[in-house]
This record gives sequence, C-alpha cells and structure tokens, in this order.
Amino acid sequence: MSFLNLAFPAEAAMPFAQTLIGMLAAYVRPALGLGALVTFVMVFKPLILGLAQAAVLLVKPRKSLEQRILAHKFSGKRMLNRMANEYSMTQPNFAAELRNMAARD
Repeated sequence: MSFLNLAFPAEAAMPFAQTLIGMLAAYVRPALGLGALVTFVMVFKPLILGLAQAAVLLVKPRKSLEQRILAHKFSGKRMLNRMANEYSMTQPNFAAELRNMAARD
C-alpha cells in the first residue's frame, strides 16, 4: 500500500467498483433480453396465433357442415348403443328401445 492509495482512496476502490458493475451487468443483461423477448411476443401475439391457426388449417382442414352434423348424429347413436349394452342384462326391454332409437335416422 503506497502513500498515493491513502491520498486518493477513490482510485484505490476503482477495481472493486469495476468488478461490481461487471457482475451487475452479467445479471441484468439476460433479464433485459428476456424482457425484450416477452415484450416482442406480447406485441405480436395476435399475428403469431393467426399464423399458428393457418398452419393447423393447412395440415388438418375444417370439416364441412354436413360432415360435422353426421359426426354428431353418429356419436349420439354410439352413445345410445353403449347405453343399450349396459342395460342389456338388467333391463332387456329398455335396451331394445335404446337400440331402436339408435337405428332411427
């Protein structure tokens, strides 16, 4: 330790301050980058969602109205047949009625 260190203590503390600032910058820089990325995603979220929906429609196009109606009817018929199978041992008449309802259009 020289005499100049006692005369100019701020200059003696400079290496410590530089190290401290460097460490702070090492922690702050990724946080700022992450904040910028989150801001970028929030600003362009509608565009990103629209592009994702367009990509999904390219891969799997939407069914027509007739196809969706038929699928809904078919799922109802499957449900009635499933219920008929459950009741076939305990209530055979009710199961027959359910199967009859499922066979109708």
